[in-house]
Amino acid sequence: MSRTVYVNGSYLPEEDAKVSIFDRGFLFADGVYEVSSVVRGRLIDNRAHLERLHRSLEAIEIEAPLSDSEIAAIQQELIARNSVDEGVVYLQVTRGAAERDFSYPKAAKPTLVMFTQAKRLIDNPLAQKGISVVTTPDIRWARRDIKTVGLLASSMAKMVAVRAGADDAWMVENGYVTEGSSNNAYIVTGNNTIVTRHLSREILSGITRQAVLKLAAEAHLSIEERPFTPAEAHV
Repeated sequence: MSRTVYVNGSYLPEEDAKVSIFDRGFLFADGVYEVSSVVRGRLIDNRAHLERLHRSLEAIEIEAPLSDSEIAAIQQELIARNSVDEGVVYLQVTRGAAERDFSYPKAAKPTLVMFTQAKRLIDNPLAQKGISVVTTPDIRWARRDIKTVGLLASSMAKMVAVRAGADDAWMVENGYVTEGSSNNAYIVTGNNTIVTRHLSREILSGITRQAVLKLAAEAHLSIEERPFTPAEAHV
């Protein structure tokens, strides 16, 4: 059955959704995105996702196309129309369509698209058995704190893992782990301390990361925010 998607003010069957070939998201990866989890038909930590969306938009100088309440209403409508009980809502904002030029256009209207995906989140078998990870050099740009749609380097890292028969790849820079292909990275040391890299322009401020550290603090678990090496994961 065809999903309903949202494109620039309209709810459409996915096969009818269209974006201009001159859209700067297509030509320059000039855009940002968020992926909000859905559990039992409800958005999880969506406010934090929208706050990060604003930080990303501000960083690349794009005006928010709608208010937070309007965006949330569209997300909920897509969840309802597509009968999503468990999964995600993907949201993307680009600078919009304009004649191809490296400088930002003066009058482009941002493009806003959203769609849902049904996914198993709560009882995912990987949460029980864990995942295997390989390492690969981090070849991404220097503003990883912006959740940009420019994900080719992350996709290449994922393919390193796939071809090695692993579940994911940890990207490594100057001998230290930065992130996974689509997630923040953590280790638990021999003294049961949770270690994850501190926030900077080198990593994304993950919403799951925020939740993990909050829950760990509430449980009085030891936490260190610092770089760590791949070798530390084997101790």
